Amino acid sequence: MAQKPSIPKGTRDFTPQEVAKRNYIFDSIKTEFKKFGFQAIETPSFENSDTLMGKYGEEGDRLIFKILNSGDFLKKADEKAYADKDSLKLTPSISEKALRYDLTVPFARYVVQHQNEIDFPFKRYQIQPVWRADRPQKGRFREFYQCDADVVGSDSLWQEVEFVQLYDSVFSALNLNGVTIKINNRKILSGFAEVIGEQDKLIDFTVALDKLDKIGEDGVVKEMLSKGISEEAIAKIKPIFDLKGDFAEKIEALKAILSTSEVGLKGIEELEFIQNAILEMPLKTANLDLDVTLARGLNYYTGAIFEVAAPDEVKMGSIGGGGRYDDLTGIFGLKNMSGVGISFGLDRIYLVLEELNLFPEAVADDVKVLFVNFGEKEALYAFKGVNAIRAEGVNAEVFPDAAKMKKQMNYANKRNIPFVILAGDEEMKAGEYTLKNMKTGEQDRLTLKELVAKIA
Repeated sequence: MAQKPSIPKGTRDFTPQEVAKRNYIFDSIKTEFKKFGFQAIETPSFENSDTLMGKYGEEGDRLIFKILNSGDFLKKADEKAYADKDSLKLTPSISEKALRYDLTVPFARYVVQHQNEIDFPFKRYQIQPVWRADRPQKGRFREFYQCDADVVGSDSLWQEVEFVQLYDSVFSALNLNGVTIKINNRKILSGFAEVIGEQDKLIDFTVALDKLDKIGEDGVVKEMLSKGISEEAIAKIKPIFDLKGDFAEKIEALKAILSTSEVGLKGIEELEFIQNAILEMPLKTANLDLDVTLARGLNYYTGAIFEVAAPDEVKMGSIGGGGRYDDLTGIFGLKNMSGVGISFGLDRIYLVLEELNLFPEAVADDVKVLFVNFGEKEALYAFKGVNAIRAEGVNAEVFPDAAKMKKQMNYANKRNIPFVILAGDEEMKAGEYTLKNMKTGEQDRLTLKELVAKIA
């Protein structure tokens, strides 16, 4: 007996209806990207391992899918690492490529590789799948799409302002109201580490802090202690765990906490600039909130950090994120190339729209018209009609077989096709078609010209 087929955990098949809904999100995002002046690029699904490894921190490196070398991959294996079963040392000798973990690092590689062909500042968008060897759960998959927009070649804070507006514009286009755009600044996090005297443990500090909403204050404190951050240092920074108030009130509290940190005060200054600009150009549907615990455990952020939370009535992780990465291209040899970018989490946005019933009914429409097949002559007559309708941009098809009428009508109902067209001997002699509305049952006899006009 043949084994039942399956797909890997963390991956999915998509039905035609699901693909239509996903394309609705893609198209909405693309429209806004283009409206804001971004250009599309694409990069390979896999990169050289050294392009990706070491760019996302220890946790990120662990989640990168490695690709075995072609052919006899063990021929060049590190024999000692193989004998010792040391996977970390063995991997580089048997795997030289890896599936991309995100779109930002490949974009940085693209910029460096094509720097002489690019006009800066360069605004690009990219919508492609990425892969992470993560534990699958609701809204988290091992294969998923990212929708990114980035600008490189400008250190102006107006770029951050525009990205806040872009988030707001996209979610407005999707009729998803009440999202919260959380913002912080890595300079503020560096200021915290400076104030408590733990500058050398900045990454450990920020990675732990970023988990506050998942593991709570006690969990964060426990993780910081395990990383060697002292109890005295943690006590100094505890007020940030439950900082309250609106944006302006949080800013004033931060000024007091970071009064002795030059880098921290610089971060506050940048946040104030963004907030003041947004106050002059109010957002349509989103809310902008300062979250000082937001760290996003990626090593390359150097300035503003963004994360988007779904409306409160939906239990979902972040549906977008990004930030400023002043030195990202430097890791590939191109210095002084500032960049900032954001990403939309397509799969989580899909789940949110589904839960809130926000997909328009028209999104599910596939074929609008089905021509019934009564036989060879009738099918030829039907195809003349279907070609005329398709020429007007309407999705239409002819049932391929001269099956029983009941079977063809059931097919139309199951596909939610709103109109069925019948043409037998009588219609063919008169040069007409019978148009049936599947919702109302109403029928009309029409010429081809009238039919096309009515359907289109």
